[in-house]
Amino acid sequence: MIKQIDTTSENNSLDRVDGRVKVTGTATYSAEYSFANLVHAVLITSTIAKGHITQIDSKEAETISGVLAIVSHLNSPGVPGYGTAKQPPERAGMGTSFRVFYDSLIYFSGQPIAMVLAETLEQANYAASLVKVTYHIEKHQTNFEENLSKAYISPGVLRNKNSPFQDYIRGDRDALDKSKFKIEATYTIPTQHHQPMEPHAIIAVWEAADKLTVYDKNQGVKSAQGNLAQAFKIPRENVKVNAQFIGGAFGSGIRVWPHTVAAVLAAKMLNRPVKLVLGRELMFSSVGYRPYTVQKVSMGADSDGLLTAIVHEGIGQTSSYEEHLERTILASRVMYDCPNVSTKYRLLSLDANTPTWMRGPGDASGMFALECALDELAFDLKIDPLTMRLRNYANHDLERNLPWSAKGLKECYELGAEKFGWKNRSHEVRSMRKDGMLIGYGMASSLYGFHRHPSKARVVMLANGTVIVQSATMDIGPGTGTAMTSIAARVLGISPDKIRFELGDSSLPDAPGQNGSSTIPSVGAAVHVACEALKKKLTELGDAMPGSDTASYADILKFHKLPELEVTEESRSGPERDQYSMYSFGCHFVEVHVSLVTGETRVKRVVTCADVGKIINYKTARSQSIGGVVGGIGMALMEESVMDHRYGRYVTSDFASYHIPVHSDIPQIDVLYVDKADTLANPIGAKGLGEIAIVGVAAAVANAVFHATGKRIRSLPINVEKLI
Repeated sequence: MIKQIDTTSENNSLDRVDGRVKVTGTATYSAEYSFANLVHAVLITSTIAKGHITQIDSKEAETISGVLAIVSHLNSPGVPGYGTAKQPPERAGMGTSFRVFYDSLIYFSGQPIAMVLAETLEQANYAASLVKVTYHIEKHQTNFEENLSKAYISPGVLRNKNSPFQDYIRGDRDALDKSKFKIEATYTIPTQHHQPMEPHAIIAVWEAADKLTVYDKNQGVKSAQGNLAQAFKIPRENVKVNAQFIGGAFGSGIRVWPHTVAAVLAAKMLNRPVKLVLGRELMFSSVGYRPYTVQKVSMGADSDGLLTAIVHEGIGQTSSYEEHLERTILASRVMYDCPNVSTKYRLLSLDANTPTWMRGPGDASGMFALECALDELAFDLKIDPLTMRLRNYANHDLERNLPWSAKGLKECYELGAEKFGWKNRSHEVRSMRKDGMLIGYGMASSLYGFHRHPSKARVVMLANGTVIVQSATMDIGPGTGTAMTSIAARVLGISPDKIRFELGDSSLPDAPGQNGSSTIPSVGAAVHVACEALKKKLTELGDAMPGSDTASYADILKFHKLPELEVTEESRSGPERDQYSMYSFGCHFVEVHVSLVTGETRVKRVVTCADVGKIINYKTARSQSIGGVVGGIGMALMEESVMDHRYGRYVTSDFASYHIPVHSDIPQIDVLYVDKADTLANPIGAKGLGEIAIVGVAAAVANAVFHATGKRIRSLPINVEKLI
């Protein structure tokens, strides 16, 4: 009765279960729901970076036909959960998110300071253009490089002795000075913005005085449900968050942002549905970014290339009112077999909005510095970069002194190097040329922490043998529904066509947000155990009927006169999390061509290989890996949010000026997997793939550029100006 459904191979993997509704335009995104009596909201934002508002003149705007209200701190009914504490709190208590329409203070340029509510979008936009705001301007600080001396240890870290961001020392703190060979370099990651195709949008509907429904572009409907319930002081179960379809997010939708709260507040005021869509310019000041980061890495080694010391210090950007910390320096503690390691992490507050997690947060930035530094050291020692990594291969986690649950990084190196043809690389820079182009080969390692959160899934077998699987998880693009359908089909042994996976609704069983590469390890495990439980129930029912060996699931339900059979199960980590160290691992090999005349740089080939445990659905996994590599190429060669520090305002405020890769920028990308289940990680043996796909790519590109040109570019992006 039970057969195995294979979706892990390239030939048998599933097409996206939601592919048809997306390509035909019938999928409904947050801004596309229809409501009678809908009100349109438009935000008015500050034009200064620091100071306070002295006057808001909205008289003319209020006369425009269709305008219903203009909301600001002057007339806002207030958000109940904000309380009365001063904003921002003193640094010792930093951690308060920005409170919209709370007071007259300005913390960053582009800050929402007022909101026009009107019958049509056109009326709201026109009225917004008529609102006049005057300010008392104070001197702002937005230049990261000029303020490095003001970096500080996070007060939250100081209070928490177990924080991973505490200063860390392993072994001899003076080992670097004693090292025979050493390098020291500073690496810079500029501010980068997520830039999904779909802008952030919300429709807020109050069904009753204490009952709220929102259609929001959000990566975590359960956390958003809790945050909105707290903000408006209503029961959590009375808040419903819907985000069934999301047009990309990359981390920008992890939290509830001020514009979401503003729309909910407006809907409450007017007792009508309110829609608020951020324009592309507001995407640069409203929903976070990868923080500007400066890192200094020092490395020591002996003459054989064995690492003797690593010192990694990082400074990351945050806002003046809230702390944002990233894993920038953490990989240096576990990536290589080095007895003496020290790390430090500091924050720098500037007059800008709060950063947030962006694909591969912290690790993508930190591994750029670590992997470039190791490449520099290998070059000085005249050791092949891949050989250097193999000589310093960590056979266990030296930070926690634990064995790996599974580690197939050596297999990644072997598979990737063979596919790429790494053996054909010469050691000397500027030594490989073709058709007037300098050719460079570069590579880098990749790792990302394993994250598994308690998750629930409900599985319902209907009388006709079809199955509904439900969980309040999300899909920002990787194909969550497809992967969960694959898991359910494999466990139940039925055709994927008979399974429907429902997600993106906070009323469904608990699940974490889609971030930190945790969806497959967490929700996938819950779907697995729920389907196993359902299969067990069905088997027991089948054993009680004649001819059970040939009976289908539908036959079993019919025999027992059951219209349906339902189970809900939870999956969570056990003691193994404290007994083993769990990571995803990988590597990237890159070929670049650099013009001898213009310095134009093109990535010509990429081979990426990952050890992420069991591959659940090959086709969507491959798509994830390709997407990560594309993001890494953008990070390396193009992406940079440029601010005019005279005004504290981004001048790269649209798709024309913020450069991201297009099809002509991306070469053939070969994707390889070790594909061995990590049975200690979870019941399905799968670990996270989404983040690791980008981690290390920028370093591999930078290392290839150095091999091609002999110029070591340590500040991203690598552009023509830096090469000529």
